[in-house]
Amino acid sequence: MDWDNLRFFLELSRTKKLIGAARRLEVDHTTVSRRIQALEKSLGAQLFVRGTAGYSLTEEGRNLLPQAEAMESACSAIEQTRDEQTETLSGHVRIGVTEGYGSVMLAPQLAEFTRRYPNLGIDLLAVPRTVHLSRREADIVITLERPERGPYIITKLSDYVLKLYASPDYLQHHAPIRTKEDLRAHSFVSYIDDLLYSKELMYLDEIGKPLNIALRSTSILAQQQAAAAGAGVAILPYFSADSDARLQCILGDQIKFTRTFWMLMPIELKDIARMKAAWNFLREKAEASQASLLGATRLDLPLSTRTTAPC
Repeated sequence: MDWDNLRFFLELSRTKKLIGAARRLEVDHTTVSRRIQALEKSLGAQLFVRGTAGYSLTEEGRNLLPQAEAMESACSAIEQTRDEQTETLSGHVRIGVTEGYGSVMLAPQLAEFTRRYPNLGIDLLAVPRTVHLSRREADIVITLERPERGPYIITKLSDYVLKLYASPDYLQHHAPIRTKEDLRAHSFVSYIDDLLYSKELMYLDEIGKPLNIALRSTSILAQQQAAAAGAGVAILPYFSADSDARLQCILGDQIKFTRTFWMLMPIELKDIARMKAAWNFLREKAEASQASLLGATRLDLPLSTRTTAPC
């Protein structure tokens, strides 16, 4: 049974006229009629008889009425509770996240969250290191590695894609890059190996280490800035680099790196309203951002001097 049909049943029982019920429900009167017929068919009973005074309830309709009103009251109570939570949700939620995702994606998204819950404060720890739940550094953490154990709620937030990028100026003044083997002779911008906070950041091992690392940094955003300034080739998240007009994608049809964001929080926080609201919001936004996270074909080709494949 379609429970939504009960709304039409209740309005017709109160107004006794199709047009009156339709006006209150903001639909056409034929919709009201169709919904009532569908409800009667699903219940196998006639609920109304039509007379000179309009529609009146049959015995089956009178038996259904208190149950439908109870459902209406329950629905109203749920909506009222939701509205009260939206207005009264307060306190703080601290979110620890990788630097790139936190700075590029979450920071603007969380602006919407603060408007939705104006009395709730958010601390965003977007840092180039692991944020530890075990040390109570954050309430919710988005990380690159799934913990093997611990008293946590864990969910896969999303996969995301990284690709090779360099500035058009760098590519114009260096040897063309047509295959993966051509990369070895080029300068790269990358992480500092002994300061890597996750094995998931060891991208260069997958394509063969280049002869020259021109610049190294613990910050993915610093690497993007350096690559955009012409320091060399960098492996950067699609969600951050592909919209940067100063960068050009390299071998986009041949090379990409896929990693996963995991989200977790301590089990003891799962029933706290503000934590649940933040958790659900982060999942909602990650789902809505799949095109940016997983990469899409770039329609706007860069410069006419381009020698590399589009991403």
